[in-house]
Amino acid sequence: MDRTKCGYDGRIHTLVTKRTIIPAVLILLSIYGLVSLGFWQLERADEKWAIEHEIVLAQQSPVQLVTNVDELLNKEYYQVLLKGHYDANKQFIYDNQIVKGNAGYYVLTPFVLSDKTAILVNRGFVSWHGKREQLTDIKLDNLPRIVKVELIKPVERIKLKKQPIKSNFPILIQSLNLDELSTLSNYKIIAMLARLDIKASDGFFRQWQPFYGSADKHLGYALQWFLMASVLSIIALRLLIKKIKKID
Repeated sequence: MDRTKCGYDGRIHTLVTKRTIIPAVLILLSIYGLVSLGFWQLERADEKWAIEHEIVLAQQSPVQLVTNVDELLNKEYYQVLLKGHYDANKQFIYDNQIVKGNAGYYVLTPFVLSDKTAILVNRGFVSWHGKREQLTDIKLDNLPRIVKVELIKPVERIKLKKQPIKSNFPILIQSLNLDELSTLSNYKIIAMLARLDIKASDGFFRQWQPFYGSADKHLGYALQWFLMASVLSIIALRLLIKKIKKID
């Protein structure tokens, strides 16, 4: 038998042992997992870029009067004009908000679009100023009007503990459960939130934050995962070379 071949087979046998297979498999699985996480973050970045593109297109569109409720549901991030009237007798105080380091609330007022259909208009932020027992004056008239708003989809916050809601308006709320708010107000509140234009009257402090898709953040995460996979690969390669040299 060829001694060279026997020596080669012996080195292979020495390398492929239980003590080396298990760490090698774990290292390969770790590298695969890190690379997969990197590509997943790249996919998330693509999704955020797509959202940012939609927002730019929406905000560059001319402001138009929208009277069809179904059309409103397809106008997220758009600035539109709404025709109707406020119902000042059925307002909601959206509590636990932080704006510029101040604790306070948003004033949400139903804007009636038709007989029993309304959209919640966020009229702005009001600070508690340490006096939670005292609300600011949120009264306004119920006269017909046209308002300029930006539409966003409401997000219901996670509530750690369900709290009873009083039925006397204005009602203090902790989360945007539209089904619950519809029942309380006796309106069919559509699944869109209207942020009142900063130049409009009958509002409070408004400095709406633009949406940022955070694509750069996901790119940074992807780079971290790929770098970790590269470092682990280099370490594994150096250990393999060291093992081979010992056998020789």
